[in-house]
Amino acid sequence: MHITPTLIVIAAMFVQTTLTFAVMIVMGRRRFAAARQGQLEKEDFKTMQLGHAPEPVLLASRNFENQFEIPVLFYVVNLLALQLNNIGWIFAICAILFAFSRVFHSVVHITHNHVKTRFRLFLVGCGLVFIQWLTLLVTFI
Repeated sequence: MHITPTLIVIAAMFVQTTLTFAVMIVMGRRRFAAARQGQLEKEDFKTMQLGHAPEPVLLASRNFENQFEIPVLFYVVNLLALQLNNIGWIFAICAILFAFSRVFHSVVHITHNHVKTRFRLFLVGCGLVFIQWLTLLVTFI
């Protein structure tokens, strides 16, 4: 198999998508465990008012929400570049690095939650997506 920038971008989107599903599973497991232990009531799930949930539940829930913030900009720039058939190596490397930065960000967030490390990983991811947008823009100037 010949590795191309397009293949790398598609792989990066697959990694990000897989991460989203993995975090969703962790979140669900933590919510059900908290309910089984009496830390959440069935009624809490009707309105999803889980502010009083244990910290592991809140962290997983917040991380799941994170998967629909900056990653949306990632999907948009990658799909646009694919549609325009405008993917170079720098763009592709940024894509895969972004996906892995999000994996590391999620691991930190839903485990020990070291805020400084998590924030640095967040900034790295944001910078990589911004570089992707700039790379795409520059090709049209």
